[in-house]
Amino acid sequence: MDRKSAYAALENLAWGDLDVLHPAAQAEASAPFGPRTGTEVATLWQDLRRALPDMERRDGLFLAGDNRPDSRWTAPRAPHLVACCGAYLGTFRESFAGIPPTGGVVTLPYGEAHYFEDGRLKTSWLLWDLVALMQQAGVWPMARPTGARGHWPAPKGGQGLRLDDAPPSDSLARVLAMHDALHAFDGKDLDSMPMHHWAQDFSYWAGGNIGACRGLSGFRAHHQIPFLRAFPDRRGAGHFVRLSDGPFAVTGGDVALTHTGADYMGVPATGRKLTFRVMDFYRFGADGLIAENWLPNDTIGLLEQMGIDVMARLAHLTGQPRQTL
Repeated sequence: MDRKSAYAALENLAWGDLDVLHPAAQAEASAPFGPRTGTEVATLWQDLRRALPDMERRDGLFLAGDNRPDSRWTAPRAPHLVACCGAYLGTFRESFAGIPPTGGVVTLPYGEAHYFEDGRLKTSWLLWDLVALMQQAGVWPMARPTGARGHWPAPKGGQGLRLDDAPPSDSLARVLAMHDALHAFDGKDLDSMPMHHWAQDFSYWAGGNIGACRGLSGFRAHHQIPFLRAFPDRRGAGHFVRLSDGPFAVTGGDVALTHTGADYMGVPATGRKLTFRVMDFYRFGADGLIAENWLPNDTIGLLEQMGIDVMARLAHLTGQPRQTL
């Protein structure tokens, strides 16, 4: 399926056209939704549309290309994907995932990857930022993020919608080289991780309960240091998506962690082994350095593994506390 047709199909799905879905559709969705198959996929989209009846899709990034291999990822691999980052926009009329409606305009940020087969949507990976929706509704039941809250902007320069075929690029290779540099961390000194792949004033647009920051000092203070102190052994566990598209690239997969260090998001160290599902979208500037990085992530799923039931806390806050052990 060509890029423009895939873009139109996803737009139609947001407007409620379920015929876009393949009869054997599957989705890997962030917590609390989890894996979905067949009619369960359709129900998930119907529930979102019911909550935001005038919903429209606002892609800031729409990338496409061959899905490069990753030997660490053992699940079946889609040969080519479209990957999107943006937000669903609409009037929040009915509850969604237990989040009470506001009656006003909200955005639900997302990072997604999609595989089309025979012109229909066969497989999706969905990171829908329910943390942001809870924060807009005033019912986020956990600590504040260390970075800044707010909607992720589209890339500077307005070139994030890649609807025309583009020649091969080396953006992904540069991203993977940067990942190798981050894995050089010696566990003690931040300078053991070379940061020469990043522009001095890069913007880091992290979703979930991490938040946005800017430049190396902001990145270290608001994300890198809290994360490394909590999870000193963090390592990549494989990507389900790896693709380049002009000056953009995307990777998405799991980070393996052990929560042995400092508290994270207000939760003391648990000693548990965890996995953190994330997607990273990158824009390279004319100088070949990373100028922007968007990080949709499954904060709720991470906290769940740490023993924190965010959805139960939400229910309690909104008048539906547990009545049994």
